[in-house]
Amino acid sequence: MKDSKNSENLSSDKATNYNGALATLVTVFFFWGFIAAGNGVLIPFCKTYFNLDQFQSQLIDFAFYGAYYMGALMLFVVSSLKKTDIMNKWGFKSGIVKGLILSAVGAGAMILAVNGADPGDSSAFAFILGALFIVALGFSLQQTAANPFAVALGDPETGSHRLNLAGGINSLGTTVGPLIVGAVLFGTAAKADMAASISNGSITLSSVQYLYVGVGLLFLLSAALFKFSNKLPDAKADANFIGAKKALNTLIAITVLLIVVFFFVFRQYSGLAPGAKLDDKADHLILILSAIGLLAIVGGLLGANKMAKSNPKGWGAMQYPQLVLGMLAIFTYVGVEVSIGSNLGELLMTKAFGSLTESEVAPYISLYWGGLMIGRWAGAIAVFNPGEGLKKILYIVVPYVAFGVILLAIYLAEFEVVHLFGFSACVALQIIGFFLGKDKPARTLKIFGILGMAAMLVGLFTSGNIAIYAFLSGGLFCSIMWPSIFSLSIKGLGKYTSQGSAFLVMMILGGAIIPPIQGKLADIIGIHESYIICVLCFAYLAFFAQKVGSLHQKNA
Repeated sequence: MKDSKNSENLSSDKATNYNGALATLVTVFFFWGFIAAGNGVLIPFCKTYFNLDQFQSQLIDFAFYGAYYMGALMLFVVSSLKKTDIMNKWGFKSGIVKGLILSAVGAGAMILAVNGADPGDSSAFAFILGALFIVALGFSLQQTAANPFAVALGDPETGSHRLNLAGGINSLGTTVGPLIVGAVLFGTAAKADMAASISNGSITLSSVQYLYVGVGLLFLLSAALFKFSNKLPDAKADANFIGAKKALNTLIAITVLLIVVFFFVFRQYSGLAPGAKLDDKADHLILILSAIGLLAIVGGLLGANKMAKSNPKGWGAMQYPQLVLGMLAIFTYVGVEVSIGSNLGELLMTKAFGSLTESEVAPYISLYWGGLMIGRWAGAIAVFNPGEGLKKILYIVVPYVAFGVILLAIYLAEFEVVHLFGFSACVALQIIGFFLGKDKPARTLKIFGILGMAAMLVGLFTSGNIAIYAFLSGGLFCSIMWPSIFSLSIKGLGKYTSQGSAFLVMMILGGAIIPPIQGKLADIIGIHESYIICVLCFAYLAFFAQKVGSLHQKNA
């Protein structure tokens, strides 16, 4: 927080005053993980239900993560126009309340969107995308406020402990989300022929209404708890805003270009009959257009930093190469993390990967996202400063305890877990990665980037259980990337640290852009082969770690 006086006032109160507030706050983190990972089950189901190609199914991620970007960008635009940090002026408590109410509106929109949605009805699918956009727009507000709010609820020195607790709860949400969404859609019994079950009406999308009724009510309940709690501080911070007009213009230009590109992408599907597929020419055009959008982001940011080197005035945090490279790293990290999980269901339904049905992929998606929980639990060990001997023991024990929790959750959801035991070998590789990383962000990120790239290559050139475990291990190697990239990117930004953090959050946009690109590549060359995209993503993350690590050493 910028306002140290306010932080001191909060931390001077008894910690017990904020225990209830912290408990309520971490439920917000749970929501983010639950809905995001649950989309991994919703995607293959919607593909079958609405007769979509793989690119269209990935528009669920496009809408969801695109909303994060638009929310963060709109806050920055409004703050720039008013020359006031809007979130700090509102207060973190008010920002979370507004975000929860907006997400509740999105949940209501989802209830209406799926009500009576007929198989193959593309207009119903469009409404579902709109509802998810509103839900995630609320999440964007919540995430902007919740992280600094967690730090404010007590002694700033122990703020990282509260963030790690919140991150652990978020990971729990990503683990159980696919299982619960799968149970809501399919029940506990696997359906041998999903298309036939949809056709005869035994499985309908209307069951999602009950899920979003519950989620919407929880959003409203949480908002009420925040709003009417007398013990909960507003947690306002310094509302002074440092402008960056040239950086803002660059972001707006990138956004406009993306809107134009995807306008022409969506036009390719205009007038297409339900269930009909695009011809090869249209498929390749969509891939080219999507690549142009990707190049606009990469080129726009690198070009901005190059211009800022000659004249930094007006560029704000974008004048720092570690920040711009970090923005691309966050973009790539979120993109690959989401893309692996979102395309996993389609991969597992191919003959080479077991010909699973839509209802049978949930435990695999749960284990993939659970891999992030395994890594985050292990990554949190160093925060508590255990002795070297105890730390080594915990680095081995904690990941397997987390793995056991995931298997228990899958077992309680009435899925078989014996065939998942082999994943323990992947957990061992992650543990080795932690030891080799030696608690150094750049070194650990580089090692995990290389391990992620290797895992994707193994998955590409094999099939069956070995390939499945390889792709699932992507979650393990993504687990520590957010904090590592974040810390490396904002190091040395000085007064632009807060602005740089906002730019990094905007790059959650990667979850909206990379999965559809992989989806269209899958439509053209096959779902298995499309995972080459993930190899390239991990390669950049390893490069970023090496480049920025060297940059910081040079500036030291």
